[in-house]
This record gives sequence, structure tokens and C-alpha cells, in this order.
Amino acid sequence: METRRILRLHHEGKSLRFIASYLGISRNTVTKYLHSFRVCGIPYDELMKLSDNQLDELLNPPKRKISKKLEVLQKLFPVLEQRLKRPGMTKQKLWEEYRKEHPCGYSSTQFYHYYNIWKKVSSLSLHMTHQAGDKMFIDYTGQKMRIVNKKTGEKTPVEVFVAILGASQYTYVEARLSQKKEDFITCVENALHFFGGVPEAIVPDNLRSAVTTANRYEPVINETFKDFADHYQTVVYPTRIRKPKDKSLVENAVKIIYPRIFAPLDKKAFYDLESLNKAILEKLARHNEAVHTGKKLSRKDLFEQMEKHVLKPLPLIRYQMKDYAIGTVYKNCHVYLSKDKHYYSVPYYYVRMKVKIIYSQEQVDIYHKYHLIASHKRDHTPYQYTTVVEHLPEKHRQLLDITPEKLIDDADAIGPYTRQLIIKILEKGSYPEQSMRSCSGIIKLSKKAGIIRVENACRRAVKADQYSYTIVKTILERGMDRDIDQGKDISLPEHQNIRGKRNYK
Repeated sequence: METRRILRLHHEGKSLRFIASYLGISRNTVTKYLHSFRVCGIPYDELMKLSDNQLDELLNPPKRKISKKLEVLQKLFPVLEQRLKRPGMTKQKLWEEYRKEHPCGYSSTQFYHYYNIWKKVSSLSLHMTHQAGDKMFIDYTGQKMRIVNKKTGEKTPVEVFVAILGASQYTYVEARLSQKKEDFITCVENALHFFGGVPEAIVPDNLRSAVTTANRYEPVINETFKDFADHYQTVVYPTRIRKPKDKSLVENAVKIIYPRIFAPLDKKAFYDLESLNKAILEKLARHNEAVHTGKKLSRKDLFEQMEKHVLKPLPLIRYQMKDYAIGTVYKNCHVYLSKDKHYYSVPYYYVRMKVKIIYSQEQVDIYHKYHLIASHKRDHTPYQYTTVVEHLPEKHRQLLDITPEKLIDDADAIGPYTRQLIIKILEKGSYPEQSMRSCSGIIKLSKKAGIIRVENACRRAVKADQYSYTIVKTILERGMDRDIDQGKDISLPEHQNIRGKRNYK
């Protein structure tokens, strides 16, 4: 999965630094993947047709790590920097204390060299410049709007989502019931459709719906949100924690939205989200069309002139929300999706293996180690099976070929009493699969004992009002079917292992 993303981002012209930061891997690793890509000589379009496993095997290089000694030293620098602020403390004294604790550590020259590099990098202040079509910044307002229950008058607070394009500052605003993943992704998607295109990157604050684990250097993106970004052929690039300049643009937008949208709507009552969002869009249009102070152009003018045409086109279909589950393939070659209490088939050679289930409203995809092994249309019917015949071993496929209609036809070929017995077993059986197995067993007896004997045995069982595979088999084993040919009484003899009619009243 990561290999495919590296190639796609590189193909879209992203820098090594960006790819490494976005995917949470080192630039050396990215460089090696791309070097392997160039060396292999396979065109990008052809590589994208390979499975994730095949891509990994082709391009995955061994990882390199920085030396342990330098890693230890770099971890000390934040603490050493604070100690250096104390009166009388110098770099020389810090180095001397460092060498006492680490006798095999760096010399003073190397110590100063690595410290100066770390200090220079950590103190950089990035000047934010925004290119057209590059980034869409997203966040929620601190204040909330409210919808009113018509009957009770109860007010329900709602979240307000804000999205803004970096270059033109063209803005989108929407109210939703929560900041949960479903509502959040819906807002982001609506923003993209409002702008009519897709930027190179989406820049969220470290919201839980967007970022699973916040980190200044390697944030972990929420899996569903990353999948959403892949669908729209863009990337998620979260702001750094405790770096307000990274999100200053959207925060300034929020400050402007308070007087232009919140204040005019504050005294009005809205009874549902639809009417509230309709009012928000009316005020938002005025905000986007207002001319900038000191400029002759509005946000909308700037958007249409410099940014609209450079956004990437929207995909033909909207994103379908996906959820994830982990399961084990059962011996019957199916995996259980607890959300629907439904079973889906998997190729039989994955039995007992752990698999990942990714499901949307309409589709269920099953993966084993990033390799798609099964795909089904989602069925919400509980306690039922969705089965692809090819997923089962040969002996199981034969069982699927057995149907009530086929059993009755086979019984009819043996004789009328066999047909009557088979129909009775199928009608009375409380568990269809077991009933069909019993019927199949009776029909197979004709291959050993012959059609005439089985028909006579079924006749004797029907006359005795006994309907089971065991009865027919017992009659054949004891030769009781031959009594019929000799004109003897066809009733079954009294026996302690055979129940009479009184047991079935």
C-alpha cells in the first residue's frame, strides 16, 4: 500500500521531503524506492497494475538507520538546550558532562557541529506562501450554532466546519451534528464539490477524525481519511502540533466568519440542518464576493481567475465510507462480519489465517497482507452466507450442487416410493442441509444395493410411516426388502431400537 502511494505521489510531482513527511518514512527510504523504480525499467502505468505484494517484492529495499551514537546525542539536545540557558553554563561544560556519561561519545568538535545543525533546523521559522491549487486548509470553529426542536424548544448545538483554499482564500462553511468521522469526511467532500476540484493537499488540524496519532514529525493519518484522500487523488498533510503559523490562514477565516455569518444568524431560529446550511450558504456567498480591503478583487474573483482551473478534476463517483474489521477464516472457508452478522467466502487456502475486512455500504473487500483475496456485494441479512463456489475445495463444491429438485429427480428415476420417501424427508426436516444429506445418502445406496432393492426398502419404510436414511439402510442390511418380493407382510417387526407410531403422535 505504501509502495503504491510513494509511486503515485512521485508521479504527481511531489518532492522527496513531502512524500517522506506525508507517509511517515525517511527520505532515504523514499529515495531507494524511487531508485528501484527507475532501475526496474517498468513504466508507471504498468507498475500500477501489479498487486501490492508484487510491488513490494519488486521495489522494497532494505532500510538504513542512523548510527546509534548520533541517535542518542540527538535525543539529548532538547534537554541540553534548556540547561544552556542557565547562568554560567557553556557548551564546553555541557560537552564535558556528556563525555562523563558517554565515554565513547563524540569529540567536542563533532559535538558542537551536530548541536549547531540541530539548533539551526529547530529554530527555522517557515514563511507560508500559498500556490494556486496547492492546499485546502480545514478546521472547526470554536463557537457552535444551534438548531431548535419545534415541539419542545430544546436547542441542540451543532459543529461548524470551515475550509479555505490557500491562494485565493475562497471559503466554504457547513454545519453538522458532530465532528465524528462520518460527518467530518462528508464536510470535506462537500467542500471539494463546492470548489469544483481537488487541491494537491488537504491540511487539517490534528482532529481525531483526521489524525489517529498527532506527532510533529510523523503524524499517523486516520485510515478512513487516508482512503478518502486516495479516492480523490490528494494527500493529507496535518499541521504541526504547537505551530500556530501552520494553520493561521484557516484561523483568520474563522475570525472573519464570526461577524459575517454567526452574528447575522444568531437571532434566527432554525429547526433542521438543511435550513441552517441554506442560510449559511447565502451569507457565505456575500463573504466570498466581498472585495478585499485595499484590493479590487474578491475571494471569488481570485478563485475563478487563478485557482479554479488548476484544481484537479473531481472523480466521477463520490467516496463511499469504509469501515475496517479483523477476522479469522473459518474451516468452512468463510469469514464473519460482526457488523451484519453475515458470512463471506474466502479461498480455502486461507483457512485459519487472519484477514482484514474493508467494507462500505455496498461492497465488502477482504485482504490478506495487503493482497485482495475476495470481493463481495454487501449483504445485511444476518446469519446467512455469501459464497463464491470457486472459493471452496472440490468436495465442498459437490455438496453445493445438491438441490431439493435434483434429489427428487434422482429419486423418481429409482421409483415412486423412493420419490415419496425423499419428499417426506425434505418436508419434515427442520434443518435443510441435514435433510438433503440424508436424501443424498438414500440415493447413493442404489449404487451398492441396486435400484430394485432400494425401491423395495423405501416402499417398506413408507408403509411403516418411517422416513429416514437409517431406516432404509437397516432394511437393506437385514435383507428385509426381499420379503416384499416373496409376498410376506411388509410391516416392520417389533424391535427395541425402532420406535412405533405412538412415538410420533
